[in-house]
Amino acid sequence: MAVDYTVIVVYLAGMLAMGWWGMRRAKSKSEFLVAGRRLGPAMYSGTMAAIVLGGASTIGGVGLGYKYGLSGAWMVFTIGLGLLALSVFFSARIARLKVYTVSEMLDLRYGGRAGVISGVVMWAYTLMLAVTSTIAYATIFDVLFDMNRTVAIVLGGSIVVAYSTLGGMWSITLTDMVQFVVKTIGVLLLLLPIAVVKAGGFSGMKAKLPTSYFDPLGIGGETIFTYVLIYTFGMLIGQDIWQRVFTARDDRTAKWGGTASGTYCLVYAVAGSVIGTAAKVLYPKLASPDDAFATIVKDELPIGVRGLVLAAALAAVMSTSSGALIACATVANNDIWSRLRGIVRPGGEEHDEVRGNRVFILIMGVAVIGTAIALNNVVEALTVAYNLLVGGLLVPILGGLLWKRGTVQGALAAVIVGGLAVIGLMAAYGILANEPVYYGLLASLAAYLVVSLATRPTDERVLAAWRDRLAGKSPELPSEPVPAHQ
Repeated sequence: MAVDYTVIVVYLAGMLAMGWWGMRRAKSKSEFLVAGRRLGPAMYSGTMAAIVLGGASTIGGVGLGYKYGLSGAWMVFTIGLGLLALSVFFSARIARLKVYTVSEMLDLRYGGRAGVISGVVMWAYTLMLAVTSTIAYATIFDVLFDMNRTVAIVLGGSIVVAYSTLGGMWSITLTDMVQFVVKTIGVLLLLLPIAVVKAGGFSGMKAKLPTSYFDPLGIGGETIFTYVLIYTFGMLIGQDIWQRVFTARDDRTAKWGGTASGTYCLVYAVAGSVIGTAAKVLYPKLASPDDAFATIVKDELPIGVRGLVLAAALAAVMSTSSGALIACATVANNDIWSRLRGIVRPGGEEHDEVRGNRVFILIMGVAVIGTAIALNNVVEALTVAYNLLVGGLLVPILGGLLWKRGTVQGALAAVIVGGLAVIGLMAAYGILANEPVYYGLLASLAAYLVVSLATRPTDERVLAAWRDRLAGKSPELPSEPVPAHQ
């Protein structure tokens, strides 16, 4: 394993070195939080693919393939569909807004203070996303070094916190680009063909497994529908995804670079399910489907290649973890803490804000590591996060982009009613049930429509400023939003 260890250690050292290099670039709030809005198509598409394809997409995607066969691709496939929808229909408009957070977009669109409440919901989502990604370090380091769970979480989490704190989005962008290349080589070009060959090719796999493993809809229609609601729609509104859209240098980059990333996700989804199906042939009685990835890597790959593929898994986890961490810190600082203190100046480029955002990344990083150590059920935590995100924020965000008549009162009602409905229904039906996100989303939509129609339309000056920003005519947000009822 000495060669494998060397590959991993060199990879981790490289991540820290890029964090140090990124620190020299991040001299302003824009540079630190959104890489100066200067990423071109190649770097934008690579880093966007890196953030959405994390540990759940890699280890979990292979696990679903192990359990369900080719239809196990649907979870990651719906992530790719969401990224395609975001890129084709919304990303250009989002990039032109020149904001830093989803809550700033809501304030700009509705002309009122929806930021703190929506910020709390988004913060909870990004925190849990970072936590679940951090927990995945335990699986990888256990295979590599037979390491204690807590030590593995602290080690992996500390490296991500270190390079994210040093250089912000520039460091994360550089590391994500490397992680994208490592994942492509490790998973698509090495593990996928080796796993298929070891399992006897597709003909051998079909001979040894039930026909349900090769049914594209074998996982079940209701499950696929739930994946679409949670992951496809979640891709449209998550702060971690939007913050990457903000890094694009122009509309074309946001649209076509994102489209390339979404297409890559579809390929990655199919690859994960095929690897999992091959693992089922090789190891039919694993204790847990999520052990499939680590087992096939450990037992079937040659020395050196094994280290690279494990580095690919580590890359997948780190890219999502770092993206969620900076999103969590950005929301906590800009949408919650600064607003509560009454000092927010949306869209400002004050250079002294770099230090404040850096401190918040460090604080949130410590909180993420501590929560990851204490938490046991990763699936439940991630489900709660996505249910709150989709149930509380999908309607006011898409409503603001698509419906002129939506008001700030309707947006707040949608966030509160949808969020409370999701929480209550999870308590009644269970956290992993499908009903909370179904009915929570309907409750949010009803509240948004009824309250918006029952209140005065948004002030025309607010809508005019909104249209100007969507058209890219105004580079800065106003220091204070225009009151909705003036």
